[in-house]
Amino acid sequence: MITLGVLNDIPGIRHGFFTRQGGVSTGIYASLNCGFGSNDAADAVAENRRRVAEKLGRPAQGLVTVHQIHSPDVAVAETPWVPADAPKADAMVTRAPDVTLGILTADCAPVLFCDPTAKVIGAAHAGWKGAFGGVLEATIAAMKKLGAEPSRIVAAIGPHISRNSYEVGPEFRERLVADAEANASWFVPSQRAEHWMFDLGGYVASRLAAAGIGHVERAPHDTLAEEDLFFSYRRSTLRGEPDYGRFLSAITLAP
Repeated sequence: MITLGVLNDIPGIRHGFFTRQGGVSTGIYASLNCGFGSNDAADAVAENRRRVAEKLGRPAQGLVTVHQIHSPDVAVAETPWVPADAPKADAMVTRAPDVTLGILTADCAPVLFCDPTAKVIGAAHAGWKGAFGGVLEATIAAMKKLGAEPSRIVAAIGPHISRNSYEVGPEFRERLVADAEANASWFVPSQRAEHWMFDLGGYVASRLAAAGIGHVERAPHDTLAEEDLFFSYRRSTLRGEPDYGRFLSAITLAP
């Protein structure tokens, strides 16, 4: 489990960016695969999620995730739900002490939020599409409705694919630069002609800063390169594997 100082320094919450290590899944899902959306055995995923909750000192039934669709949609978790009832969304917010918010990723950026004064927490799944579509700003807006203030919110960006591993085509860069010329700073030329390397974490951090977040910290990891620690959708795709695991990032209000 990886933690970041920006959240470690806040009393009254627990968080963790869990790696792929320490679970019961096997094969391409080895070992802490927490995604029911994969083709892994459901009982193995359930046990892995129980282990995550236990590591945070919270009951497994309080751990909630959403059916992620790369959208800007945010769910308010007032009470826990079972996986079969998970809403379609890419972020969650709560001030309920019996809820643990979990985000599943395998290259996209998991972002955990907290306003320590209002005791409001949030979690977002920020791939390029979700970030471009406004999922981060929507999460902040949902937290405000629960009493949070952007200037008090701190955000931790968990392990994600790094710029050195994230090659994109020219149309990808053109789309983001057309939206804002400043986005050109998140690209450097690739070794392949007319291709670019994209800094997803930098882009996510810039949007958080523009939204008025007081303190943002990024985890120094590359999910594609660090195979022993993380699942990676792109790595699995490049290898022609039939599926991939998902690691979980979570935040909860401590009892």
